[in-house]
Amino acid sequence: MDQKLQDLYKHVFPALESKKNEFHLYGYTVVTEKGLWDYLVQKKWRRKEISSMRSYEIVQDLFKLSPAQFMTYTQTEAQRNSSAFPELSDEERAILFSPRKID
Repeated sequence: MDQKLQDLYKHVFPALESKKNEFHLYGYTVVTEKGLWDYLVQKKWRRKEISSMRSYEIVQDLFKLSPAQFMTYTQTEAQRNSSAFPELSDEERAILFSPRKID
């Protein structure tokens, strides 16, 4: 994680902790602050210039996150990074799990 992302992470850590505690109340006890942050950076903001985002935008995106969205992301990442499809090459696996436009 580069320095700007680390600074943003530290700045919004209380909000991340609050969201983690909310998920724990719903029974999702494996959720961590780092996991939530990774979701936002890799999924929600993958096409945004994160360093130019305002704190309220970051917190707003975090608080809109539902357990279903987060768990879908974590399950997809686990499958993407696993050897569940040993017959597929890395290229084929990337195609299988890449987001696609629906026409």
